[in-house]
Amino acid sequence: MTLKERLQDDMKQAMKARESEKLTAIRMLTAAIKNKEIEVGHPLADDEITDVLASDVKKRKDAVEQFRAANRGDLVEQEERQIGFLMAYLPQQLDEAAVKAIVDAAVVESGATSMKEMGAVMKLVMPKTKGKADGGLVNRLVKERLS
Repeated sequence: MTLKERLQDDMKQAMKARESEKLTAIRMLTAAIKNKEIEVGHPLADDEITDVLASDVKKRKDAVEQFRAANRGDLVEQEERQIGFLMAYLPQQLDEAAVKAIVDAAVVESGATSMKEMGAVMKLVMPKTKGKADGGLVNRLVKERLS
């Protein structure tokens, strides 16, 4: 079953179970996927859908930060619940130790010794962590390792 089919099935189940928040999250993701398909001009494969999903989760996490700054606890809780629904569709997330091991291997492979070579390290790390780790975490660990 493709990711798109799984989303459609889960949307139907959420409708039947009257889970309005889950249904809203899935509908918004489906709309984002459809917009991306229109933009690129072809149906998206699962890895491309995962990219859209990761982007949507990142936007929601940014929104949570902004809602916290504005003392809007109700909206923070709502967004966090929707993030929880969407995280179920992402691949298993790597923990910090696993990402650190990938970063260390990339630094050794690239021979990087300073921050000037961060791009070369990131080029090796990102394909291995794509969709499996937060880009901010990867960025922070690479900076720590090179400084």
